[in-house]
Amino acid sequence: METELSERSVSVDILIEFDVNQNLDFEPANELETRERAQVREYVQNILRKRSYLDFLIDEFSSVAVDEMKPGLKNILRLAIYDMLFMDSTPDYAAINEAVEIAKMKLGSRTGDLVNAIMRNMQRDGKNLPKPAFKDRNKLVATTFSHPEWMVERWRKRFGEREAFQLMQANNSRPHYYVRVNTIRTKPENFELRMEKMDVEVKPSDWLPYYYQVDSVQPFISKGLLSKGICLVQDIAAGFAPTILDPQPGEKVFDLCAAPGTKSIMMSDLMQGEGEILSVDISSERLEKLAESALNYGAENIKIRRGDVLEVSLGLADAVLLDAPCTGTGVLSKRADLRWRRDEEGLKNAVELQEQLLEEAGNMVKRGGRLVYSTCSLEPEENMDQITKFLDKYDNFELEPLDDYLPEEVLAEDKLSYQTLPHKHGCDGHFGVLLKRVK
Repeated sequence: METELSERSVSVDILIEFDVNQNLDFEPANELETRERAQVREYVQNILRKRSYLDFLIDEFSSVAVDEMKPGLKNILRLAIYDMLFMDSTPDYAAINEAVEIAKMKLGSRTGDLVNAIMRNMQRDGKNLPKPAFKDRNKLVATTFSHPEWMVERWRKRFGEREAFQLMQANNSRPHYYVRVNTIRTKPENFELRMEKMDVEVKPSDWLPYYYQVDSVQPFISKGLLSKGICLVQDIAAGFAPTILDPQPGEKVFDLCAAPGTKSIMMSDLMQGEGEILSVDISSERLEKLAESALNYGAENIKIRRGDVLEVSLGLADAVLLDAPCTGTGVLSKRADLRWRRDEEGLKNAVELQEQLLEEAGNMVKRGGRLVYSTCSLEPEENMDQITKFLDKYDNFELEPLDDYLPEEVLAEDKLSYQTLPHKHGCDGHFGVLLKRVK
């Protein structure tokens, strides 16, 4: 009981911090055991995935409106309702009692009594819970699927309602995970033998070599396979950008906005450690993690440069990868917090920054060289619209076909771009193009 209580208590603290400061920080869980830390992450991400629906239920069973509640009370109730409705292993009485204890501990006995009253009311109607019934269609869908209304409106118009539902359901489901074998440290066949001995099921991907779909990344963390550089946790769609850039041994490559560095490490592997990769990012903290990862993975040809891509002077490269900062609407299953941190103004700002970064990246490519622009966004303004503007402005770049690199099912009809969709492809949503400098 103490362990379970600590997991829930820490989860509440993290959720409060997110509500107050829009900062998702899992550091409070660091003192817990590995399994417990994983449980905290599950709690937090799942509650964020279902937040609007949980808040709807709070409003239905509380005399105090959820918008009028302080973050502490609000998140204790969110966790308790999630526990009661979606955690089969947690009996109703345990979910209620533990929520009450957390409330008393953090907010006092009166708040504990209030939590108890709200949860008992809900328990009595447990088999006949109310459903959202708003006249406004966007609000109804947004509440049901726990996505912000602006995003719902965009996706209903773009995809149609049925497909938008499928996309949001995928975002609210347990994400798919992939690992990529680091061939600098081991051979795929040796990795597979190691998995057999560990009794870990891995499924090789048909899309890219050295990628395996896995049920969980926890075995790889607990057995130290990541810290030893044996394999890398990376969604397969994130591997498309380095794949189409096709960096060759001996080339000079720039990885812009590089941190946390998984693409740099993959490119080092593709280059067999020969040549030079200059990984550039504005964040010192994230670059420190990149440097540590490069050491673990034996990626000795990675050099690190801190700086703003819009200001640094790097010279020219054979190949440049710009994995641009974006809204992240393609990774909402793994980063449920992003849906609550993004808005239309943020989309506009992202588009403006991407345009500037793309222009700077283009200036770094030598004649005959290659430029890859990629995002983990589903929004056209951040993707093909951005490329169209760039090509209208600059006649020294041309789009290159991608059918020699990637599976047909992720390619546009003209084969000149890729776009993965979580509900269609079972991976994160990523976009990318390959541009060649022709003059």
